[in-house]
Amino acid sequence: MRQEGIDEGLSIKILFLHGWQSIPGGAKPSFLAARGHEVINPALDHDDFDAAVRTAQAEYDRHRPDVIVGSSRGGAVAMSLDAGSTPLVLLCPAWKYWGSARSIRAGTVILHSEADDLVPIADSRELVQVSGLADSSLIVVGHEHRLADPAALEALLEACERTATAGASRR
Repeated sequence: MRQEGIDEGLSIKILFLHGWQSIPGGAKPSFLAARGHEVINPALDHDDFDAAVRTAQAEYDRHRPDVIVGSSRGGAVAMSLDAGSTPLVLLCPAWKYWGSARSIRAGTVILHSEADDLVPIADSRELVQVSGLADSSLIVVGHEHRLADPAALEALLEACERTATAGASRR
């Protein structure tokens, strides 16, 4: 169920950065596209983190999305982009495993499952703390790392729409 204030007709442009060993067109970007949003979902290099960041940066520069979603390793890629004030939605971000970014900007939303057995939720709690963000920046949802269950997908949709709307008002 969408939160009050979310325009049902709102269409946003989302740069979706998939996780390690994932491919474009998975459940999460497909869900967002099926809800009427434009989803840019590039194939990121699995072996070369810097190449993945270069690909993501080129797509960001080309499309200028309203929001950037990074899933697991894609979250670390998203944190590494030169994306100005474009809002981030991070899904179980694997920031301790890849890249060198160690904080996130205000307005970032993190979704993470307590039952994640690949990236500990403690990593996201630490990221919120070291970044000086409110505890409400972390939304605990989902049954496992993939965050592909219905409640997690709805939370992702709401986070994208809410952050894109807030980001547009800041620009």
